[in-house]
Amino acid sequence: MSWVVARSHLGPGIQNKVIHAFIISTGAVALAEIGDKTQLLSLVLAARYRKPLPIILGVLAATLVNHACAGALGAWLGSLLTPTVMRWALAISFVGMGLWILVPDKLGDEEANANRTHLGVFGATVVAFFLAEMGDKTQIATVALAARFHDFFGVVAGTTLGMMLANVPAILLGDRFAHRLPTGLVHGIAAVLFVVLGTMALFGTGV
Repeated sequence: MSWVVARSHLGPGIQNKVIHAFIISTGAVALAEIGDKTQLLSLVLAARYRKPLPIILGVLAATLVNHACAGALGAWLGSLLTPTVMRWALAISFVGMGLWILVPDKLGDEEANANRTHLGVFGATVVAFFLAEMGDKTQIATVALAARFHDFFGVVAGTTLGMMLANVPAILLGDRFAHRLPTGLVHGIAAVLFVVLGTMALFGTGV
């Protein structure tokens, strides 16, 4: 009986933690992805192949694999570092991320010209998007968020959804979507969000 009562008290707390990590991760990455080189790559792939469905599925597959690795690394670091070191590491990471977001991103020639037609549209998208995401700000953000919230599934699900929210409209609408976005404003909001996350992490409060 006592086990049932304990479980009933524990369940909502865990659920709220997962939802909290999911919402913050979704919003942070969706904002950070606007104008990012992987979103620019989505525009290039959509213009080149003109087959939205396999491109969207390729982006989803590449993001899941990439962010699962990043989330696992973040969760591992979160369990490895002492609370004091973790607070400072997260504060520096989030503030640095906020400043990085303000720097305009460019797609390299090799990434833009990645033409792997022998893999098919889906395969070419997976390879190109996975490689472009390596070391990108949204991947680093996933590491930091997983370390901050100690929730692998909530963070990875949230960052993946955030990537899709930013990239699916770009794939479907192309330049019409990109040109109508107030990129500077979105980057400013994302920068503020990451600085707030860094401040909260440093002082061990709320978010």
